[in-house]
Amino acid sequence: MTRLIVFDCDGTLVDSQHLIVAAAERAFAAERLAPPPPADVHEIIGLSLEVAIAVLLPDADAVLRARLVERYRAAWRGLRAEGVREPLYPGTLATLRELDRRGHLLGVATGKSRPGLDSVLAHHRLSALFASLQTADRHPSKPHPGMLEAAMRETGSAPAETLMVGDTSYDMTMAHAAGVGAIGVAWGYHPVEVLAKAGAATILERFEDLLGLVEAGTA
Repeated sequence: MTRLIVFDCDGTLVDSQHLIVAAAERAFAAERLAPPPPADVHEIIGLSLEVAIAVLLPDADAVLRARLVERYRAAWRGLRAEGVREPLYPGTLATLRELDRRGHLLGVATGKSRPGLDSVLAHHRLSALFASLQTADRHPSKPHPGMLEAAMRETGSAPAETLMVGDTSYDMTMAHAAGVGAIGVAWGYHPVEVLAKAGAATILERFEDLLGLVEAGTA
């Protein structure tokens, strides 16, 4: 039986690609650097910010990377102040509410910082639905299993009764490292063939499909 279901945030619960790409463009422009192609930015969504910057600029020194991290955070705050928000994907709210009603424990494991995640959940009035919130500023970056291991400890859940739902190969690899079920989603930032190669047991076409999967006990 599935007791705990942990979700990624960006690309799984909310569509934040426009915000992430815009913040990266502003951060790089502030350092007079050519902006990374949007496709490259999509590839690193889900990693912690420090790791993501290192992937985008592997030849940069530590000082420049640290400045870009702070530039990105400032750009993100500026975009939020301008009213830019991440919309929920279709079916997200209804599915989460139904899973909660059925008695499943819900969690989040994300490359966001805790303040960033809290802002998203509060904006969409989702905070009360989650029993565990794990963020990259408190754990090693995905695909390290630390976030899932912490979520299971917090909720008293075993790997055999835990699922990870995400849109990137990092989520699938993290799930396997933690010994939990790996469920991919088709609407996120990594192609479905990448998710399958990373070990997704199932790939959801619609958020609502998760209800039948859990009810049938096939995940």
